[in-house]
Amino acid sequence: MTETVITVAGMTCGHCVSAVQGEIGKLPGVTGVEVNLETGTVRITADEPPDRAALSAAVDEAGYELVG
Repeated sequence: MTETVITVAGMTCGHCVSAVQGEIGKLPGVTGVEVNLETGTVRITADEPPDRAALSAAVDEAGYELVG
């Protein structure tokens, strides 16, 4: 089990949190997604570290931008 923390730009409300959690949660091997709206960080628990391109695509699909 691994934990990855990313920063997502553009989240402003509970709907944003749900959208990001939903899209990242669909990625293979992801077992948990915890979003901190105040800091814009997302903590992802997974069987193995998620692919950066897949994370970026999931965040983009939710309508936001992966920072860094």
